[in-house]
Amino acid sequence: MEVRFLLLSMVLTACLSPSRSSAEDFDVYFGTGVPKGNGIYRSTFNSATGKLSQAELASKVDFPGFLALTADKKRLYAVAKLPEGYVVIGYHIGTKGSLTPFTTALNPGGRAVHVTIHPSGKFLVTAQYDGGSVALFPLDTDGQLGKPTLFQHEGGSHVVKGRQDSPHPHFCSISPDGNFVLVPDLGLDGIVAYRVNPERTGMERCGFFPSIKGGGPRHMKFSTDGKLIHLINELSLSLSTFRWDATHGNATLLGTIPTLPESIKAGEIFNSAAEILTHPGGKFLYASNRGNDSVSVFKVEPSSRNPELIQIQPIRGAFPRNINITPAGDWLFAAGEHSDTVSVHRIDRESGKLTFQTDGMINVPSPICIVFSSQH
Repeated sequence: MEVRFLLLSMVLTACLSPSRSSAEDFDVYFGTGVPKGNGIYRSTFNSATGKLSQAELASKVDFPGFLALTADKKRLYAVAKLPEGYVVIGYHIGTKGSLTPFTTALNPGGRAVHVTIHPSGKFLVTAQYDGGSVALFPLDTDGQLGKPTLFQHEGGSHVVKGRQDSPHPHFCSISPDGNFVLVPDLGLDGIVAYRVNPERTGMERCGFFPSIKGGGPRHMKFSTDGKLIHLINELSLSLSTFRWDATHGNATLLGTIPTLPESIKAGEIFNSAAEILTHPGGKFLYASNRGNDSVSVFKVEPSSRNPELIQIQPIRGAFPRNINITPAGDWLFAAGEHSDTVSVHRIDRESGKLTFQTDGMINVPSPICIVFSSQH
């Protein structure tokens, strides 16, 4: 009798519980750049095995470099190029991860290198590196793109000739409370701040926070508690940390450390830093190094907040322009733009260190952006 009851319980559990594989699989989208970026690619990742499925073309469009997902994961926006010019495109995400375009708007600033969506869902912003501008695109309740407003940056630090003679906005970050848009500008050697209006329909410039001279600010991330900003400097391969005052919208530079030791940087023909990530647990930072083709892992002590370099992990690819961490914080993906690869690395949640997943690498043409969608 007991055996029969046990068998019946096992059958009922199997029927009523969701399958393990379906709960662990989710879609990953890849934005692609020059010279091979012919569309947005999609793959399925299994977080138990660390394996990605072969990437498939989800939408054919020229150079959809950076992507952004809405909070509900039902829509995806991409900066791309169409015959009429550089645009932002909105897609509906289908039940099986398919992408259906439903809205398009020309970008008055030209080619954008980054896009992000305000948590209110009322607008998105793009950064135009070549044009030296930031554009705000209104979004209606259906996600349709409205007429954009352009914010032009001026000047240049002139420290690194040919790279800092004019403004080069490289990234758009929304403060945790949604009240500010912060834009690292490589050409200005600092972060340009915009205050978002209470209606979440617009913004105005309100400040500038200098970084190190000749650093070339590229991307930034807030700490998990929202009290710090971690800024990656492309030209100097360094990581600057700022204290963030959310009440007044001020940032104070606390210090800067290299992402690679000088002995390593000296041995490379070309080096530049690209991406910075905060681990969801808040104890680790990850920075990608192009040329050295690696990810630097930093430990952040809660008491001092000074990042400590603890590992330099090769990505097993070339030119990691973008890296990203799965929402649960267990895996890091590295996009090898020049090797046409995406590699998977397991994150040790205790030490923060990375281990390469030998059977997790796939091919994607010129991948430069990675975003994670909802589970199946």
